Amino acid sequence: MHLLKQFSFSKRFPEIEVVGSAFAGKQDDLIPLSFGFPAPESLPVDKMTAATEAAMNTQGRQALAYSGGTGPKNILNWIKERSKLREIEATEKEIIVTAGSSQAIDLITRTLTDPGDEIWVEAPTFFGALKTFRLAETNLLSFPIDEHGLRVDLVEQELIQRVKNNLPLPKLMYIIPNYQNPGGVNLSIERRKRLAELAYEYNFFIIEDDAYVELSFNKNYTPAIYSFGPERVIYLSTFSKIIAPGLRLGWAIGLKEIIEKMQILKIDGLTSVYVQEVTKNLLEQIDMDEQINNLNSIYLSRKNAMVSAIKQHFGEDVSFHEPQGGFFLWLTFPDDIDTSEFVDAAMLAGVSYIAGKHFFLQNEGYNHMRLCFTFCEEEIIQEAIKRLAKTYYEHVNSKQMIEEAN
Repeated sequence: MHLLKQFSFSKRFPEIEVVGSAFAGKQDDLIPLSFGFPAPESLPVDKMTAATEAAMNTQGRQALAYSGGTGPKNILNWIKERSKLREIEATEKEIIVTAGSSQAIDLITRTLTDPGDEIWVEAPTFFGALKTFRLAETNLLSFPIDEHGLRVDLVEQELIQRVKNNLPLPKLMYIIPNYQNPGGVNLSIERRKRLAELAYEYNFFIIEDDAYVELSFNKNYTPAIYSFGPERVIYLSTFSKIIAPGLRLGWAIGLKEIIEKMQILKIDGLTSVYVQEVTKNLLEQIDMDEQINNLNSIYLSRKNAMVSAIKQHFGEDVSFHEPQGGFFLWLTFPDDIDTSEFVDAAMLAGVSYIAGKHFFLQNEGYNHMRLCFTFCEEEIIQEAIKRLAKTYYEHVNSKQMIEEAN
């Protein structure tokens, strides 16, 4: 038997905390309000089966080869045409199809930054993006959001001070403009325009992560930030939220020079040409507007069920911005509450959520939690909130008893 010697992992790995409750899935009675999953019944299983059969019958060997059949070209054209709804005009050479939008974030980061460069983000923001930026060894700075999205005025103030004091400027600004993850807010059109102007003035790029744009309950669509600054914005979106996350198909739209560099770094070549072939066939079968309307009908009902249950079981003890689209509701507790302290208790009670601290750079956000309203049916959501409230009040009472005893 060989004696194993010690070995070391790459120094690229920073200390990143695993998001605990989000990975809990084996408890039989667990109601998952943690990760952002679509409604299971919304997944087009029958049509996907037919699309897969068509891929083999019509493209067969080509679809299984490295360069694929007709799928990749057709997907590019679909993205180009669909993007016009966001007031985005792009050529095929300005689009790259990726393995989900998360791969696009990684490719952009590695294309435009070196270790030590500045990336600025919202607070709170998507923890997956934070993980990517940390692995790239960049320096991160965050700016708060309000009911109108990112506080662009604070970004501008920081840029002015950086220039005045001869300090580094950002290479990238990462933003989720529609139904922000986790805040659920939308960036106002005035702030979109101003942020694009600042990107030109101070020569940084904006990563516009627009995964939730189609999921608008009131069908109000604001032009993409990209439409105000195409030379300084890289626009991302995905099929994950409108068809199925298992496809792992997303895309990025940006300057041809940037897309070319991203393609060089994308060592896996073309993104699953077979999956693109199947997706192309599916898109030919379905009415996308009808698909979106169906999703929004389901998600609006489930969001309303969650809002109603929170008001019933928490009353005035919590607050939240009621989102008009997307996947998530961002719950705010009193300042002295740390939601990470009762994650495990909630799991034992049969409900999971993501504690607020995971969405921030600094030691903040402890009195928040993110809840997903899209996966579970209404009555299950109501039961989950009931369990969550019971867990919370037991936690509060326990804290009070300990404080009184001391």
